[in-house]
Amino acid sequence: MKVGVVGVGAMGGNHVRVYSSLQSCELVGIADMNDSLAKDLAEKYHTKAFHNYRDLLDAGVEAVSIAVPTSLHAEVASFFLKKNVNCLVEKPIASTVEDGLKMVELAKKSGKKLMVGHIERFNPAVQRIKEIIESGRLGRIVMITSRRVGPVPPRIVDVGIIIDLATHDIDIARYLYGEEPTKIFAKYGSIIHKKEDHAIILLDFGNGAAGIEVNWFTPHKVRTSVVTGTDGIAYVDYIEQKITIYNSRWMMEPKIDKEEPLKRELVNFIDCIEKDVEPMVTGMDGVRTLEVAIKCLSP
Repeated sequence: MKVGVVGVGAMGGNHVRVYSSLQSCELVGIADMNDSLAKDLAEKYHTKAFHNYRDLLDAGVEAVSIAVPTSLHAEVASFFLKKNVNCLVEKPIASTVEDGLKMVELAKKSGKKLMVGHIERFNPAVQRIKEIIESGRLGRIVMITSRRVGPVPPRIVDVGIIIDLATHDIDIARYLYGEEPTKIFAKYGSIIHKKEDHAIILLDFGNGAAGIEVNWFTPHKVRTSVVTGTDGIAYVDYIEQKITIYNSRWMMEPKIDKEEPLKRELVNFIDCIEKDVEPMVTGMDGVRTLEVAIKCLSP
């Protein structure tokens, strides 16, 4: 499968690296307005560099990863979907729910795949805790609490921390509960960023809830969740890809085969195209997660 990448900054550069290592696809081109960056990466990974993303069509792309600023997601994805090219759009799907829904409709009309890059879904620890929850080992889940904190990333300028960072944990909460929150509460503010740079969010799932803490000024990076059930509690470390479970009788650490989440994500993207099945994170998943995030920011 011929693939391309639009936007080769920090995240897009990783897409380039992973695609170039996969046997199931051929990286035929990358596009970025920063010509020197695109040229350097193209030389490193033996592909072609383009200034204008539209020119990737000349390279014969069948699928693209889109890793441009959030405000441009809808424009770029819509162009490719109208040209019958499958799209993986980095999260969040778009700047507005309306734009996200238009992208979903375009994908439906074209018969092409629209996947959203909520990368934590592909973390082996997340996949394992999902299996553990569904096995009933923790009993009924009553609370999921997440901490996603660390230094401010200088590359994030067009959205605040809720849209950029909290969407990871909003998506994971939806995924682990298997349903949508019925009520949403949020307290947020800005200290060092022009948009909100810290927030505490509470999502009500009826019989359970999720609490999400995010900030961009903690001096070290933390990516953890605690899943509390009626029969046990699980501590999940996304960075270490590790789970520790306790109940009243024992403690255990399930064996997890560590793997780069982005590689698993891109493999799923290619597989869903080849097998004509739904991706793990659909366009509507992206829309629903964005909708929750925007409601967090509502007065």
